[in-house]
Amino acid sequence: MKMINLGSKKLASFYVACELYKQMHQEPNSKLGLATGGTMTDLYYYLVDLLEKNKLDVSHVETFNLDEYIGLKPSHPQSYHYYMNDVLFKQYPHFKKDNTHIPNGYTEQLEDEAERYNQLLNDKGPVDIQILGIGENGHIGFNEPGTDLHSETHIVDLTESTIRANSRYFDHKEDVPKQAVSMGLASILKAKRIILLAFGEKKKDAMSKLLDQQVTRNVPATILHAHPNVEVYVDDEAAPDHL
Repeated sequence: MKMINLGSKKLASFYVACELYKQMHQEPNSKLGLATGGTMTDLYYYLVDLLEKNKLDVSHVETFNLDEYIGLKPSHPQSYHYYMNDVLFKQYPHFKKDNTHIPNGYTEQLEDEAERYNQLLNDKGPVDIQILGIGENGHIGFNEPGTDLHSETHIVDLTESTIRANSRYFDHKEDVPKQAVSMGLASILKAKRIILLAFGEKKKDAMSKLLDQQVTRNVPATILHAHPNVEVYVDDEAAPDHL
């Protein structure tokens, strides 16, 4: 695992956008694992800019999102379907809808949906690059502390700290979904290359634990130590003191 401080969110996001662009340029049939949230906004802004400047053909690129809230319609402004359309797919409308995959959290057959998405990943994968953020408690995707290290796509009960952290996106804390469907830790590790982004002082403790600790269920992100090709990019505020 390589952890590198690129100074700022903008610089780190631009660098990773270039990496995603290069992957799609060099391999038109690329498969990308995508993430959402405030960490990723600049990344998609720069990626769209690069795609537009170069008129890249992405019609054969497939994308696979990490997770989705349970109970939100795809049209809900805080759903990850809405997020991805807002920041990427509508901004560069050349991705084929059939090639953009996001778990469906608005169904009564949740276990069936988790199995369907897991089978999709197994049939279509592995992804070439998996993008990750990290929670303040060390979760990746929505794999909270205590998650089985061998987990595949599954239904997750969100912890109080995750609900609290995500409440800034909702009018009221009680509006934050309590569950999500998420790629599991084993699912994430199937990617050929993993890039994790972490910005801001609130992520510093998680970065220190990721850097210092061996694989432990208490800090799910530490599973990345078991992968041979992981890059972690942080800004000044998230960088551990001993990086």
